[in-house]
Amino acid sequence: MQALYWAIGYPERIRNSIVVAAAPKLSAQNIAFNEVARQAITTDPDFHGGDYYEHGVVPRRGLRLARMLGHITYLSDDAMMEKFGRALRSGAIQFHFDVDFEVESYLRHQGDKFTEYFDANTYLLITRALDYFDPAAARGGDLSAALAPARARFLVVSFTSDWRFSPERSREIVKALLDNRLDATYAEIDAPHGHDAFLLDDPRYHALVRAYFDRIFDSL
Repeated sequence: MQALYWAIGYPERIRNSIVVAAAPKLSAQNIAFNEVARQAITTDPDFHGGDYYEHGVVPRRGLRLARMLGHITYLSDDAMMEKFGRALRSGAIQFHFDVDFEVESYLRHQGDKFTEYFDANTYLLITRALDYFDPAAARGGDLSAALAPARARFLVVSFTSDWRFSPERSREIVKALLDNRLDATYAEIDAPHGHDAFLLDDPRYHALVRAYFDRIFDSL
């Protein structure tokens, strides 16, 4: 989304733009996930209206829950099933509300780790910035008109199992680019890992980006 915005806002400075696993604006479902995460943080008793450092605390419980929720949305159902299935932590169901399944342990670990290095107010601001991002809004919802100022060449990449930023959303961007007769390359990679696919070591994805950078180098 930043790469897309920079190409629109600074067309004279951006020669190439690589837009990966993105969307021209968030869907209502995406905004809803962000809101639940924010509510987890702001209703934490240690939040103190955002002034938690003055009280010598941080809203760890809320930030932990926000991360757990977010992490679920980054993975596909198939990826979670392949990685965890219904594996039990102790080999047998214990009939309690603590950790029984491996996936529960994993989410708690990710949540706990996140609270050690990420600031809660930063989480609130970043998710809100994502919610508000909509370059077409100023053009009556016309994405093609919003992208008209761009002069860059584009590489747009999506992943088939990414249900949070689905390929359909990337195709909206590509259509708007082509409406403006801009140089646009689009790749839809068949990967089972969900939104996290863009962070993983997929040889096809890496080869694609490498080839695009080679193209940039050859054009200098």
